[in-house]
Amino acid sequence: MWSVVRSALTVACSLLILAGCGGKSSAGKGEGDAAAKSGKVLNLYIWSDYLAANTLPDFEKQTGIKVNVAYFDTNETLETKLLAGSSGYDVVLPTASYFERQIKAGVYQSFDKSKLPNLKNMDPQLMLLVAMHDPNNAHGLIYLWGTNGIGYNEKMVKSILPNEPLDTWKLVFDPVYASKLAKCGISVLDSPAEVFRAVYNYLGKDPNSQKPEDLVVAEDVLMKIRPYIRNINSSEYIEALANGDVCVSVGYSGDVLQSRDRAREANKGIEIKYIVPKEGTILWFDMLAIPKDAPHPDSAYAFINYLMQPEVMASISNFKRFANANAAALPLVDKSVTGDPVIYPTPEERKRLSVQLADSIDQTRAITRIWQRFKTGR
Repeated sequence: MWSVVRSALTVACSLLILAGCGGKSSAGKGEGDAAAKSGKVLNLYIWSDYLAANTLPDFEKQTGIKVNVAYFDTNETLETKLLAGSSGYDVVLPTASYFERQIKAGVYQSFDKSKLPNLKNMDPQLMLLVAMHDPNNAHGLIYLWGTNGIGYNEKMVKSILPNEPLDTWKLVFDPVYASKLAKCGISVLDSPAEVFRAVYNYLGKDPNSQKPEDLVVAEDVLMKIRPYIRNINSSEYIEALANGDVCVSVGYSGDVLQSRDRAREANKGIEIKYIVPKEGTILWFDMLAIPKDAPHPDSAYAFINYLMQPEVMASISNFKRFANANAAALPLVDKSVTGDPVIYPTPEERKRLSVQLADSIDQTRAITRIWQRFKTGR
């Protein structure tokens, strides 16, 4: 998240620590009380609606571990809790670029890989990519992965821009395009680091640039299009795009697919498309990690190892329509998922993808300052 935002299991859930603050548990009350007394508990902090319906019930049935779940919708929210310490969580799911700097801050335990026998199922090539964030994959492993791009309402956009190419960041970042599309609605993610990468791609710059002069140019791009942006959020755009309330969204590949599927189910003639812009975009990974002060580390290892079972990860990919990094699970994933280039990019599209690395502290502060100005429009 690498975002990513999802909305079906329980949307209105407290972001407070679950162990003592009313977090949702998937166990029955009697089972939950017994598990809590035995110490078999897992406190999970995850993106909303990011599991298959049977994932947690099956885990609790297999292990007797009671799962308490809390949800976040931005990496910044997760990071704030982790850096404050004593979060109370056993397993968290940061996006890899945030994960990288959190490792440097000493937030996570190093894995005892002897407790994760299902590591053998992971795709070695993808694990090498995330090793750019986490050398030797010492602190985390990939849960799901995808791309950032543009989701758009084909009919609406083509009616406004009938003769323009639609495979470009210009739809959002060029004021000429954005001013025309503003009438049907543009939405961007409330994720400053990721949006800045998109702007850098649009400008033909290194998406991981840390140069102050590039930041100035990117700020200028954002402020020029601000009058044409209707929504800045990382969750509402899924429904808004599906319902025709916006016509263009900067979003996560899997979320846009949810919009596409919901629009088709509604059968109102709305067709949602997703593109990886020709200028390039980022490849994101959401990671499974164990905070250093996790109160139930054995439960954390049991849960992560469970998720690496091929049939478990395949069911999650089939339900969420996100790519996974479990090579052993791929034969079990629906062909409609593995064969969809939106989910598993083509070799040609992969050439336009780059890994989002962590920003420096100074860069993060600068981006945050600019983002607040962008959000307020001042």
